[in-house]
Amino acid sequence: MRILVDGDACPVKEEIYKVAYRHEVPVIVVSNQRLRVPVHPLLSRVVVSDGFDAADDWIAEQSAPGAIVITADILLADRALKAGAGALSPTGKPFTTSSIGGAIATRAIMADLRAGGDQLGGPKPFAAVDRSRFLQALDAAVVAVKRGA
Repeated sequence: MRILVDGDACPVKEEIYKVAYRHEVPVIVVSNQRLRVPVHPLLSRVVVSDGFDAADDWIAEQSAPGAIVITADILLADRALKAGAGALSPTGKPFTTSSIGGAIATRAIMADLRAGGDQLGGPKPFAAVDRSRFLQALDAAVVAVKRGA
């Protein structure tokens, strides 16, 4: 079991570390640039090239049953799920095999609208409630993987 973190823009790294310490689960923070990661035996960092999707490719290759991928990237979540890993957004929303298709379709529609010049609002600002929801969701995901669910 391990937690793979799409680290470049992850706002919940501290929450991930808390859960990792409590459950003694290794965490790998993957990024295109060197990020500060606390010195701890459970925590490690992988810096990949700055090539397009290099971090996503590394995470997808390491995804497997027993892994939990933390990402806001819907396409990476899809790749993780196809590899048998769990996937969770930084807001605490789990990506599932039944929900990922709709999320990908919505992403494509929004991209088409933006490409057509439509002015769309971005995601809601990250809030304290998102942080709390994420912490609870990650804890539940870790417990589920430990139980073999």
